[in-house]
Amino acid sequence: MLVQELSTHLRQRLSGKFPPSEVREMVSIIFENLKGWNVTDTLVNSNREVTDYIVRKADQAVDRILADEPIQYIFGSAHFYGMNFNVTPDTLIPRQETAQLVDIIVKEWSNRQDLNILDLGTGSGCIAIALARNLPFSNVTAVDISDKALLVARENAERLRSKVIFEKKDIFAMLPPVNPLYDIIVSNPPYIADSEAAFMEPNVLEHEPHGALFVPDSNPLVFYKAISVFAKQALNQGGKLYFEINPLYASELVNFMKNENWDDVFIERDMQKQYRFLIATQC
Repeated sequence: MLVQELSTHLRQRLSGKFPPSEVREMVSIIFENLKGWNVTDTLVNSNREVTDYIVRKADQAVDRILADEPIQYIFGSAHFYGMNFNVTPDTLIPRQETAQLVDIIVKEWSNRQDLNILDLGTGSGCIAIALARNLPFSNVTAVDISDKALLVARENAERLRSKVIFEKKDIFAMLPPVNPLYDIIVSNPPYIADSEAAFMEPNVLEHEPHGALFVPDSNPLVFYKAISVFAKQALNQGGKLYFEINPLYASELVNFMKNENWDDVFIERDMQKQYRFLIATQC
């Protein structure tokens, strides 16, 4: 079988379940992981023969995708902010929205050095590592409660040559430093209400870690409230708190933050025009 024939075969299998843009991306990821080729390489080699082994491995990957397993977990890798991150079912798969949050921070602080940054609920370490690589000379600390997630995050930092300090801590039990320390605190905490699970895709619901996704309907802002209390004492004057949020609770969270005496509380939209990010300044 030729490369172009295998590519057509994979697209045909996937096209019954996924839109064309996702199909193209998935086929690209398959060739990248099985052959080490990018899109251009795949086109250049379109008339080359592929081995039966590659055909079999590609079909096995598609079988798993069609059974709702995320392709990032199949190959143990996800693209984020121009880098490849190791991911496992113990870590969330990095999303484009989270990359947009990193963009917001990098653009705002790119003219500063020696920043102290704290990432709460780091998962794979994607936010912390992206900030460490794009805000040079920063001191970045990343926290998570999961030993397995921290193992993945440390491996990512080592492989991507990023200096990040990783610590196992419970967000709800963290004590602020004696004196304000951080310029930036950022978090993409669990924010999907339990009742929303009924409307979620099975590739997320059945495979990604529920502890990193869901919060109780009775207290959907539980992580934001705890982090806000900690950050109020931990941020330097003029420091900023950055959240990725659930659009359903944007107004409620804004009101809470204002009542907690945060300055310049505002919401930014994501690429889908959803209210996705909250930014607040320490007065």
